[in-house]
Amino acid sequence: MIRTADVRAVVLDIEGTISSLEFVKQELFPFARRHLVGYIRAHEAEIVGILDQVRAAEGDPALDTQQIIAVLLRWMDEDRKSPPLKALQGMIWRQGFESGELRGHFYDDAVRAIRQWHQRGLQIHIYSSGSMEAQKLLFSHSAYGDLTLLLAGHFDTTTGSKLDSRSYRAIAIAIGQVPKTILFLSDHPGEIEAASTAGLQAILVKREARSKDDSGAGTISTFDELAVAGAVGS
Repeated sequence: MIRTADVRAVVLDIEGTISSLEFVKQELFPFARRHLVGYIRAHEAEIVGILDQVRAAEGDPALDTQQIIAVLLRWMDEDRKSPPLKALQGMIWRQGFESGELRGHFYDDAVRAIRQWHQRGLQIHIYSSGSMEAQKLLFSHSAYGDLTLLLAGHFDTTTGSKLDSRSYRAIAIAIGQVPKTILFLSDHPGEIEAASTAGLQAILVKREARSKDDSGAGTISTFDELAVAGAVGS
């Protein structure tokens, strides 16, 4: 059991931390790819700003729609964290969630912990490479119902890289908490290092079976191994 002290806010990564990587890789990303062409063709006039962002990112203002589609598919293959791609994926996922074709996956222990933290008055924020739009869709259309009421806010890569300690300092300022009173949970060691450098309490979540090298302090495989002290009138 890992115990924390004087936590006022919790910041959570999504993929591999509170939701399975398989859900994202095997359901969400393929869904967006299958519907990309049709969505762009049907909403081209509405998403002209996003298309212009792709042109700007590629340094070619003359790209036509078909060429932009090819760029977006390439970015998907490269797993690029590009804002226009993330925004477009979020729009496509919205259609899937609202139609019932998609339903957000979360680990039982993560939902249980989030509910307990919320009841105790902790601020719970999400920081993910997925757009804020996509995050809200995932939580509002989950297998556990609408979880958005349990959350105080969302952050994505518009705040900065998740591997940059400055991003975590910016989040601390945005939510009005001293860094040392914020608990950050992620499955990415680089993110844990960046958050720790910024002064946050940071714990690595490693869902798969852990080796002896992973058994030290600061690593959990389930939220049931975590005792968070703080809030409830503090």
